[in-house]
Amino acid sequence: MTPSNDDPNQAQAARQRAYWERYASKYDLSLRLLRRPLPRMLELIGEAADESGRVLEVAAGTGLVTPILAEKVNEVVATDYAEAMLERLKAKMDAQGLSNVRCEQADIYALPYEPQSFDLVVAANVLHLVPDLRGALDALKAMLKPGGTLIAPTFCHDETRVSWLMSRLLAITSFPGHRRFTTATLTEAIAQSGITVTRAETLSGLLPIGYVEGVLQPPNA
Repeated sequence: MTPSNDDPNQAQAARQRAYWERYASKYDLSLRLLRRPLPRMLELIGEAADESGRVLEVAAGTGLVTPILAEKVNEVVATDYAEAMLERLKAKMDAQGLSNVRCEQADIYALPYEPQSFDLVVAANVLHLVPDLRGALDALKAMLKPGGTLIAPTFCHDETRVSWLMSRLLAITSFPGHRRFTTATLTEAIAQSGITVTRAETLSGLLPIGYVEGVLQPPNA
């Protein structure tokens, strides 16, 4: 649906989606510039995902994290809301012969899956992009089984002086960021959503990544 001119929220959402549709062809190249924290991020994700049953990955992009998950778990449902990203994700998974990965188009705020049906939810490098952070975290929590794990490594634009400057330069290019985290503020936001944080680590780089991992405690735990 084309957003109405008098609905600023829908118009903003449409602009943000259009940005990622255009940017998909350049996404892998941009990650080369930001590559320093990525190997450690993937290592930590692989450790946390080991022997998990069913995994949901949101904002999978072109598939940086997806192969790591596929090596460790029974089933990965890898989603992205940008069709151009999803096309590249599917091509990469097919090329690697990963038969336990399902690639599906889905919006983080309207995930079309049964609540409490995943052992692990991974949201890598997306929380700084969402307009409604609490709504996004609530949507992710709803997918988790009690006792399930959320992994949410996120670029932290306010972690260092260099990242602060780079973030302001990115803003000039119409980069659709909505907040500038530090690892501490990211950890706080996730904890306030009701996730018990079990690991938080700053991964150094031009744009550092705050790696945050936590558990959705069973009721009355």
